[in-house]
Amino acid sequence: MMHAYDETYLDDAMNNLGDMFDYAVNDCGYDPEEFFRYFIVSGVAEAFGHGNPKYVTGLSGPELASEVISRTLKERPDTPPSEDIDKSSEYWAGWSLAYYQWYTARRFDHIRKAGLTMTRILALYATLHEADVSKFVSIANQIIEKHCADVGSNLQRIRKASGMTQKKLSEESGASLRMIQLYEQRRADINMAQAITIDRIARALGCEAGDLLEDK
Repeated sequence: MMHAYDETYLDDAMNNLGDMFDYAVNDCGYDPEEFFRYFIVSGVAEAFGHGNPKYVTGLSGPELASEVISRTLKERPDTPPSEDIDKSSEYWAGWSLAYYQWYTARRFDHIRKAGLTMTRILALYATLHEADVSKFVSIANQIIEKHCADVGSNLQRIRKASGMTQKKLSEESGASLRMIQLYEQRRADINMAQAITIDRIARALGCEAGDLLEDK
C-alpha cells in the first residue's frame, strides 16, 4: 500500500497532530469539530498530509494550532500550553487521525467529508484508546464505507433519478457495466475517468458531464 509520506516522519506527525488538537481544544477552548474545519481550510492540513517536514516535524503541536488559527482567524493565541502528563481524548483523536491519514493516503478534507468527523473520532475514544491503532483504522474504514453507501455517488443518484438501470446505462454509454458499478460504489474515481467516457455517460443520462464528478 502507498502511504501518504515516508514512515520516518510518522511518530512525530502523530504526536504533533495529537498535541495540536489537545492545545486547541483544552487550552484555547475551540470546539473540536470547528477546529478540524479550520485545520482543513487553512491549508495546513494539505501540507501536513503531504508530509511537508515543516508541518509534520518542524512545528510543535501548539505551534501548528497557532498557525491554523492565524491563517483562518487572523490572530494568534497567547495561551501557554498546559503541562498535563495524561493524554487527553483530543490528543488521542489527533494522534489516531494522523496515523489514519498516513496509512490510507487520503486527504484530510476527503476523510472529513466521508463521515470521519472529529465528533465521530472522539466518540471512539472510550472503546479504542487502549487498543492498537490498527483497530482504529478498521473502524474508521467501516464508518467511511457506510457513509459513502448511505450518501451514494453523483452517478448513482442521477442514474436512479433517470430511471435507468446500470445495465441500460452501460449499453447506452458504451462504458462497461463493471466500471459503472465501481464508479457508483466509489471504488474507482470517476473524476479520473477519460473525458470521453464521462461525456458518453452524461449524454446517456441527459445531464452535464460536470454533474457526475465528485466534490473533492
